[in-house]
Amino acid sequence: MKKILPLVFLLLVHCGAIARPKPVPTAADSVAMRLAAYQAYSDSVTGSLHFQQGRIVLPGGIGEITVPNGFRYLDSAQSRQVLTQLWGNPKSETLGMLFPANRGPLDEKSWAYSISYDAMGYVKDDDADDIDYSELLTEMQDDTEENNKERESAGFEPFYVLGWAANPYYDKTTHALHWAKSLRFGTNPDTTLNYNVRLLGRKGVLVLNAIGDNSQLPEIKASIPGLLSSVTFARGQQYLDFDADIDEVAAYSIGGLVAGKVLAKVGLFAVVLKFWKIGLLALAGAWAGLKRFFGFGSKEA
Repeated sequence: MKKILPLVFLLLVHCGAIARPKPVPTAADSVAMRLAAYQAYSDSVTGSLHFQQGRIVLPGGIGEITVPNGFRYLDSAQSRQVLTQLWGNPKSETLGMLFPANRGPLDEKSWAYSISYDAMGYVKDDDADDIDYSELLTEMQDDTEENNKERESAGFEPFYVLGWAANPYYDKTTHALHWAKSLRFGTNPDTTLNYNVRLLGRKGVLVLNAIGDNSQLPEIKASIPGLLSSVTFARGQQYLDFDADIDEVAAYSIGGLVAGKVLAKVGLFAVVLKFWKIGLLALAGAWAGLKRFFGFGSKEA
């Protein structure tokens, strides 16, 4: 009889009559489940967006872009949704975004160019060779400290300019200006990369801001030549079409653009921030919670 009882017990366990003890989920299991839920949501968001390639006429007829190899274009309406609903920025106008073709807006290693236009007038470039960029950096940091009061009163975190991530450079042949700043927001120890590209035109400046982090600087810098060669102003709106008799001259020259005196408003400067750091959002809840947090899929455009 003693030999039969163990056999009966094993048979009952095998048949499910006696329940096996359920494994207790560990903290690692919980994190893995939430990461999986986040990735599922990220994939669903990317799948819902309608990316374009080829030749794109920018809104307003300002110019056009032939989407560079390895990138895809997101139109103005969807880009506003990404910038405000997914990345938590204030509402602002955008002509679209360029994303690396193998990454969506919520992927951990994602970055993008935000495209906009500032009709500030014709920007004179005769000061380009005379600018002391070290002195300009100090001035810019002081201006940012002052600007933080406005940001905080509007409900946004202060940000700090830590230094140049790439020194300012102006190409007089192509009338292209680009530089990169390293920024920090609030008490967050992570740094954000703000790579600025400005294409000067007859009546304003085409603005392409790379939004990412410092680890992506080599990839972003490598993309600059292809980006610059892919964007053109409309006929009659190029830099050399300037007519001093009828065209307005901008209040700022090259130094003013780099210092950010024109673009340092709360809404415009805030687009450099991404709220979707995966380590934070994935632990905040599973799929349903993330959908409520982002509000993605609303009718607002």
